[in-house]
Amino acid sequence: MTGRERVYRTLEMNKPDRPPRELWVLPWAHDRYGKEIEEIRRRFPGDFTGTPDPLKEVPKTVGDIYATGTFIDEWGCMFTNIQKGVVGEIKHPLIKNDDWSDSDKVRFPVEWKTVDIDKVNRFCDDTDQFVTSGCCPRPFEQLQFMRGSEQFFIDLMEQPPEMMTFIDRMHEFYCELLSIWAKTNIDTLNIMDDWGTQTSLLINPKIWRQIFKPMYRDYINIAHGAGKKMFMHSDGHTLEIYPDLIELGLDAFNSQIFCMGVENLKQFAGKITFWGEIDRQYLLTKASPDEIQTAVKSVKESLWSDGGCIAQMEFGAGSKPENVIKAFETWDDLFSA
Repeated sequence: MTGRERVYRTLEMNKPDRPPRELWVLPWAHDRYGKEIEEIRRRFPGDFTGTPDPLKEVPKTVGDIYATGTFIDEWGCMFTNIQKGVVGEIKHPLIKNDDWSDSDKVRFPVEWKTVDIDKVNRFCDDTDQFVTSGCCPRPFEQLQFMRGSEQFFIDLMEQPPEMMTFIDRMHEFYCELLSIWAKTNIDTLNIMDDWGTQTSLLINPKIWRQIFKPMYRDYINIAHGAGKKMFMHSDGHTLEIYPDLIELGLDAFNSQIFCMGVENLKQFAGKITFWGEIDRQYLLTKASPDEIQTAVKSVKESLWSDGGCIAQMEFGAGSKPENVIKAFETWDDLFSA
C-alpha cells in the first residue's frame, strides 16, 4: 500500500494496513539530533510530502524565522527571537490605531499566488506519497501578528468597522490562494490557527462561530469543491469546537488530544480523522517507554475506527529521540499482530 493510498483509506475509515506516519521536526531538534532523526526517518518512512519550491516569485521576508534576533514575515510583521530554533514573538505590532485606520501598513504577500502549477503537478504525478499544499491560511494568528494578541482580543469584543473590513480583505486573499492550489494535483489543502489555552479556547466560542467559522466553511468548501481533502492544525484545548469542525466537513484535525483527554474525544471517533498528535508537553520529553506505549494504545482504543488516526508527532524543544522511536514502534506493533 502506498503512502497516498494509506492516507486516503485512513480518512475514509476504510481499513488501511496501519495508520499513516508523519514526523514534524523543528530546527531545535535538527541542531541537536541530526543523526538520530535520519535514523528515525529511515526506520519509519513518512507517508506525507510537500511540494518543493512551488512559487515562481520568492516572498519578501527579512532574516531567519528560527534564528535569534529579528525576523520580518511576508506581511511585514516583525518577530523578536531570543532562542535559536523556535519562533519569536511580536513586540511592535504593525497596526497601532484603535480604529484600524493604519491597516494599509500591511503588505499582502502576492508572491504566494505565483504557484507554478505545472511544476507542482509533475511532482505530484511522480510521487506515491500523500501531497500537502504549499499554503496554509491562518487568519486568527496572522491578525494577532499584525495587531498584538492582547489588543486584538479587545478588538474582537468591540469589532471596529475598519477591522471587520480588513478581515474581509484577508479572507478574500486566502480564498484566492486556496483556489489556486485547488487547481493543482495535490491531495489536500491546509489551514491552521492555534485556538486553545491549556484548558479552553482563547476567545468566546460565540465570537469564534460569528467571525471565524464562516471563514473555515469557505476554505473547506473550496477544497471539497475541487475534490481535495482539508487538513487543519490547532494547538491547545479545542474540544469545544470539534463538533463545529465536523459539521463543516473538516477531514483531519491536528490537535493536542492529550491536552483535552483522549477519552473526551472518543465521541468523535469515525467522524473525523485525528491527525496526531502524541503529546509533546510530557510524553515526548519526559515519559518512560511504558508510558509512551500506554498512551499510543489509548489512542488506538479510543479513536481508531477502521481508520481515523494518523501516527503524527512533533519533534520539538525538549523531545527525546528514544521517545519518538518508541511511539512509532508501538503503532507498528499494534498493527502487526
